[in-house]
Amino acid sequence: MIGIVLAIAYIAVCIFLVFLQQLFIFFPSSVIEITPENVNLSYEDVWLSVSSEKGKLEKIHGWWIPANSDTLNRGVLLYFHGNGINIGANVEQVYRFHKLGFDVLLIDYRGYGLSTGNFPSEAQIYQDVEIVWNYLVNQREITPQNILVYGHSLGGAIAIELATRHPKMAGLIIQSSFTSIHDMVDYQGGFYRFFPIKLLLHQKFDSITKLRKLDIPIMLIHGMEDLSVPASMSEKLFAVTPAKIKDLYMVPGANHNNVAAIAGDEYLDRVNKFINQLKVVGSRF
Repeated sequence: MIGIVLAIAYIAVCIFLVFLQQLFIFFPSSVIEITPENVNLSYEDVWLSVSSEKGKLEKIHGWWIPANSDTLNRGVLLYFHGNGINIGANVEQVYRFHKLGFDVLLIDYRGYGLSTGNFPSEAQIYQDVEIVWNYLVNQREITPQNILVYGHSLGGAIAIELATRHPKMAGLIIQSSFTSIHDMVDYQGGFYRFFPIKLLLHQKFDSITKLRKLDIPIMLIHGMEDLSVPASMSEKLFAVTPAKIKDLYMVPGANHNNVAAIAGDEYLDRVNKFINQLKVVGSRF
């Protein structure tokens, strides 16, 4: 009898992990504490419509931060943030890229920041960023070769997916990101190791498989003391990419969220060196 009860409980948990999987992966944060104004950057709010599975229109919110008129405009940096935060937590990092001469567009996925909606799914986030890409290309008339995409952590996986759809973009900067959700589950272990995660997982963010086929300039950045996502995952991503222009920048003493702060001036110097290699015909890099 006890065996039957345990079997039923085990199956129930498996069902729970399948149908409520998003609750274990996405942690939307809605409170925006800092805006670009806090670091003296001019900006405008961007609102984009995206349809939900039920036909309801959701609103995706972002900030457009134009490059300074007295600097050489190097193109657009499309910025995808990580999990558990929103665009307000990324203002200082955006400021660094803005100093390099970029227009910057950073957005919140549905359910994050001021964007409407609840817990997103992998497919919905991809839909969100596709809308954002189309906004840049069609409404702002930015050519793909002038768009560099940056992604931190979960945002790195999102950026890689977008690159598979639009391989003519200028390149990718992927920071503190992972190889796949499955590998992250293996890394975290604990409760999940008792379940057939490979069979249950449908929110995959399988970056390492995608990168094997993606010949696009890429820079991978990781803090060597990162306990959230092991630095070895960036090393594995770097190893599989066939890109002719690629760089792996490992920062000693840095964790998941303080890479640029720990690296100091070297961070922008290294990023700038990568960007200077992106001499795409028709681009401004």
